[in-house]
Amino acid sequence: MFLNRSVQNPHHNFNTPSFAANPNYVGLVRFLMQPFLESPNTLSVDCEISHTLKKAWIRIAFDSADKGKVFGRGGRNIQAIRTVVAAAAELAGQSVYLDIYGSSAMGRDGMSFEEDREERPPLPKTRERRGNNGPSRPVAKPRFR
Repeated sequence: MFLNRSVQNPHHNFNTPSFAANPNYVGLVRFLMQPFLESPNTLSVDCEISHTLKKAWIRIAFDSADKGKVFGRGGRNIQAIRTVVAAAAELAGQSVYLDIYGSSAMGRDGMSFEEDREERPPLPKTRERRGNNGPSRPVAKPRFR
């Protein structure tokens, strides 16, 4: 029973897939990424689809100057893009991997763990304990007015 009696046969059919065999990942990623870029012509999107594994790999490259806008505060923008692309892949019965590269300097998503570790500065050295009194503590000086 339908709530709207004027529509006898609904237009949607849940038995047929709404997407073709493969969604247009390149077009979808371009549509989602271009509003964040100062120069959208620097955006490069490459997609590789494996029909036997039912997986898709999407590689994105853009100018590193736009990195902050693309990732957003706390990575919210890029996480939203990943969520939309993953939803499209799920409708097609696939899983998707999104790799992001910068044009001049790679971001953390485009690096392996070892490469990221090599680029980081060394950790600061901790102070050695002075004497047997334990770690040094700041001295609280009384205030005089």
